[in-house]
Amino acid sequence: MKKILTILAFLITTSIFAQDTFTQKHSEKLDKRATEIAKAYDKQLEMTTKQFMLFEKKVEEFLITRNKIENNFTGKTKLAKLYNMQREETAEMADILTSIQLDVYKQIKDDIQPLETINKK
Repeated sequence: MKKILTILAFLITTSIFAQDTFTQKHSEKLDKRATEIAKAYDKQLEMTTKQFMLFEKKVEEFLITRNKIENNFTGKTKLAKLYNMQREETAEMADILTSIQLDVYKQIKDDIQPLETINKK
């Protein structure tokens, strides 16, 4: 009985803290945009089918995060959060792409997914 309770507690704790795009706010618009972005990268990265699927889901996950940042912050704070989010996204893509693909990804990322800029007054 003690083992069952321990396992049950572990499973509940793991599911609570796991980041999952399915529990985040999902929309068809973001899903479509993630596919467009993944296809743009795939033209130069030549990903495998499995890589493409993982890449597309990761892009969608970060599009959701980006929308939250854009809706809740402005100015330099927004820019700083978007910059940090992009750094995290690049780091997580290292788990999906080969080292050669990752190098190309870093080179073309600003063209495909530009970061916003702030106009100085």
